[in-house]
Amino acid sequence: MLRSLLVRATTPVICAGLLWTAAPAHAQSPAHAQSPAHAQNPGGARPVTSAAWAERATDTYRVLQQHLYEGPDRHGLYLEHTPRQAGDPEHSFLWPFREAAQAAVDMQALPRTGPSYRRDAAERFDTAELYFTGGDRPGYASYLPAPLGTGGDVYYDDNAVVALSQLDQYEATGDARLLERAEQVVPVVSRAWDDDATKACPGGMDWYDSPDNTFRATNVTALSAQLAARLYEHTRDRDYLAKAEQWYGWVHSCMRAAPGLYNNDRNDDGSTNKTLWTYNSGAMIGTATALYRGTGDTGYLKKALEDARGSLAYWTEGSRLHDQPAVFNAFYFKDLLDLDAVRHNPAYLKAMSAYADSTYDSNRDPATGLFRFQPSNGGDYDPEAPAATLNQSAMVQIFATLADATHQRRQPS
Repeated sequence: MLRSLLVRATTPVICAGLLWTAAPAHAQSPAHAQSPAHAQNPGGARPVTSAAWAERATDTYRVLQQHLYEGPDRHGLYLEHTPRQAGDPEHSFLWPFREAAQAAVDMQALPRTGPSYRRDAAERFDTAELYFTGGDRPGYASYLPAPLGTGGDVYYDDNAVVALSQLDQYEATGDARLLERAEQVVPVVSRAWDDDATKACPGGMDWYDSPDNTFRATNVTALSAQLAARLYEHTRDRDYLAKAEQWYGWVHSCMRAAPGLYNNDRNDDGSTNKTLWTYNSGAMIGTATALYRGTGDTGYLKKALEDARGSLAYWTEGSRLHDQPAVFNAFYFKDLLDLDAVRHNPAYLKAMSAYADSTYDSNRDPATGLFRFQPSNGGDYDPEAPAATLNQSAMVQIFATLADATHQRRQPS
């Protein structure tokens, strides 16, 4: 995920090693300058109905399919950007494809029209298998292996989120094949665990499957913990519970900077990358919530609530949410709403609604319906930026989730 950002660079984004070089931040067009997203709707989120969120989700998904989906004749894959950039691969990397698949999953929950997206979602998960590579160290590769592509490294964060989407689809449809596929990812991500007891704060999970990996990543460890915790809920296999508790415990004890805020990674040389991301906050909230549901241990609920409270206070200050990558915010908000279903707090939905509404106003090109951000995949509208499958899919997810949540009468107050 966001290779350059995760490693610690501040240059334009690298997705699985591909660099998109863009011009510096551009001035907003007049149409966007009047409603800056970073304002976060001062005074509170304006009321947006479930039907309006559903309409935004539907339009944003339609545009995703129109401009970035390559169609069944092109194996059901997606482009990385539109327009295609000079350095783009023939098809998208795994992570943007996963977000497009997740968008289809979330569209299935739309009130009234959700069932019409079931076929799309099912097709996405069949297509995802094109990224799977076998052999002695199997896993979903960052890019399509032969014959469709040149292959790529197995990134453990990618594998964890693919499996989390498979679980979402299993819960939406009851298709046992998706549960089985998610379970097959656990041995993949388990390879990432670093058992070198001589390192500072032993444990944690490597970012990708290579002897060249030099750090243990919060995102891999927390997302894998979330996967194991949710699998335990479905299977009651105590091996999953043991893994979830071990992996969650390492992030909580070794990477926590403050309630709800987690440092990005710990290098093998002992240094720590203190960059903060919303999805790391979210993964720890989501894992603790799942562990509470699965075990009934109120200690996990207490940790989830504390992290939600601390992270929300931090991320809603100033332009912080606006400046985060949209896809990271999609993770974060969904994890907050997962906790909301256990212990209701209207602040979660209010924050999500405010971000979604302001981003719709400020980062969407009204002529095309495409969302454009800075090279970081967040921040102000950039008219020169190519639209990306990653970002368009993230906004579909956010709008579709809000349509479902507000339909359930969890309106912001």
